Amino acid sequence: MVDNDKGKAYWNAVLGLITKVLVIWFLVSYGAGILFAPLLNNFHIGGYPLGFFFAQQGSMYIFVILIFWYARKMGEIDRKFDVHED
Repeated sequence: MVDNDKGKAYWNAVLGLITKVLVIWFLVSYGAGILFAPLLNNFHIGGYPLGFFFAQQGSMYIFVILIFWYARKMGEIDRKFDVHED
């Protein structure tokens, strides 16, 4: 019974992390690139409107950062539940 509870807690932690990653992904790709673009276009980065920057390049930077953040957090979850690789 203890292993089953530990397994459920592990998957709840993993699903919580995946949910956070997908929400950030959605906000950056769809939100900043499309929904909030008119508002973000009031600001400029390198001479380009911020909404355009996120739609073309900024989202890729955020996605790369998100990959490393996910890997670090997943490693922390694995160590917490003692399912990490040595």
